[in-house]
Amino acid sequence: MDRAFVVGATGYTGREVVRVLCERGVSTIAHIRPDSPRLEEWREYFGKLGAPVNTASWEENAMTTALGRIQPTLIFNLVGTTKARMKQEKDASYEDVDYGLIAMLLRATRGAVLTPKLIHLSAAGVGPNSTHAYYQAKWKTEEEIRKSDLPYLVARPSFIIGADRDDSRSFELWGARLIDGAFLVASLVGARKLYNRYRSTTNTRLAQALVRLALDPNAINKVIESEELR
Repeated sequence: MDRAFVVGATGYTGREVVRVLCERGVSTIAHIRPDSPRLEEWREYFGKLGAPVNTASWEENAMTTALGRIQPTLIFNLVGTTKARMKQEKDASYEDVDYGLIAMLLRATRGAVLTPKLIHLSAAGVGPNSTHAYYQAKWKTEEEIRKSDLPYLVARPSFIIGADRDDSRSFELWGARLIDGAFLVASLVGARKLYNRYRSTTNTRLAQALVRLALDPNAINKVIESEELR
């Protein structure tokens, strides 16, 4: 029987992944950092879904202990940071969060002597020639996952939009609309592949795709591009 450990459970995609997993009858543990100002609120929210909360600190020994106790068969890594959050948390960076935390999670998983299937949320456009720090960190993480001994899925969605986000991302929303519009026009003159690759999605649609792929025994050691996540 599968048991899922969802890291980044309180994020916009994470909370939907937890909900979909619970709906599918998968035993699910939602990870929340212990210093979260909304810890009790989230504990109640996930409890109603049927997902107990784990608050292991983002430290290798603590995470190793937690994973050893939980024994997950699936780990969803949905952690990431944004430019706005980095301004709030002065010591945060793409390198520290989008790469460093995930590299630590991989070490903790090895330390717990586990080989769960890892479902990792990356981003459309990530590749070896990325120049922006965000994409460089994402690519570095993908390479670290590929070198690990874990079965994995790397998902690369485009913009994830919705009206019910906790954080205001007006720039991202308008950017998604512009890109959706531009590629829709391009698709009319033959660039449908680009349109399918970069058009936006919702957190619900993405969560359903991630859970479906996580539970598919044939979906192993693959990079899933945006058009396959719908």
